[in-house]
Amino acid sequence: MKEQILVINPGSTSTKIAVFEGRKEVFGKTIYHTPQDLAPYPRICQQYEFRKANIFNELKNNNIQTDHFAAVIGRGGLVHPIPSGTYRVNELMLNHLAEGIGGEHASNLGGLLAHSIASEIPGCQAFISDPVVVDELQDVARVTGVPQIERVSIFHALNQKAIAKRHASIMGKSYEDLNLIVVHLGGGISVGAHRKGRVIDVNNTLNGDGPIAPERAGSVPALQLAELCFSGKYTLQEVKRMLTGKGGMVAHLGTNSFMELCDKVQAGDPKATRLYQAMAYTISKQIGATAVVLCGKIDAILFTGGIAHNKRFIDLITEQVGFLAPCFTYAGEDEMVALANNAYNVLTGEEIAQVYAG
Repeated sequence: MKEQILVINPGSTSTKIAVFEGRKEVFGKTIYHTPQDLAPYPRICQQYEFRKANIFNELKNNNIQTDHFAAVIGRGGLVHPIPSGTYRVNELMLNHLAEGIGGEHASNLGGLLAHSIASEIPGCQAFISDPVVVDELQDVARVTGVPQIERVSIFHALNQKAIAKRHASIMGKSYEDLNLIVVHLGGGISVGAHRKGRVIDVNNTLNGDGPIAPERAGSVPALQLAELCFSGKYTLQEVKRMLTGKGGMVAHLGTNSFMELCDKVQAGDPKATRLYQAMAYTISKQIGATAVVLCGKIDAILFTGGIAHNKRFIDLITEQVGFLAPCFTYAGEDEMVALANNAYNVLTGEEIAQVYAG
């Protein structure tokens, strides 16, 4: 009887894989890719055969039989906006991932790899779950003062949903019964308003909206940004990189390592200390704004992501927002476990696989 689930989480320079039996992880590995490995592929989607071969080699080297896989689930990519859920990979999704309709991103490889691997295993199913484009925004959250621009939902949906559900389970409650603010602290920082099981408002993390982050500029004064864009000093691509990828901590200190920032603060570096405090300050402001979205009716504020391991930083934020609701820290990411659990729920009938309709 098939009982195993292969989980695939592609990153820009690595591919995380894990094998689960039911809800228990029995194997995990991060496969790293050098710039030289990826150089032959002009587009990210073209890497999937190379990464697939690496995955099969790793499984073979660890004596893992692929014919035991009941499902392969990949990290969701930049498809069209969809509600939260687990989606069966179909032809339309494959086309959209390959075309990069929502942009070029390593997560687009998740569905492509899941389908390609599952198609070689009789009876194996392919899924993605809770991609970054999960969209449950209330309509008023989309409106801006510029009619040509609407806010969109792009955030750490998979980990935010997983942590919210985990917290609800620990509290002996249903996720759908709680109002939560979930703060994912990574290379990008997302602050989501979870009202009764739906993320009704969240900053656009991918495009740099919200707090100052290790690789994101965060929200900046619009008129000054417009003047910078038309100054003639920068190209469109250079400005985009200022906002996402080379903004935030990278722009100020030349590094995206939060640990390095903390070391500089510990050593008394005034520039690093100012940025450290500003990051905590802008995160606190975003949490405060999100509290208003929930009308102040908040059951808990949850901190997650890699930066959440730093207790001093979390304490700095909770000093400012702790009056709003009880604060809890779930450091790190539960993405691999979340993907496995979501696939398992579909296989056991606890959840119905959604249909991607574009």
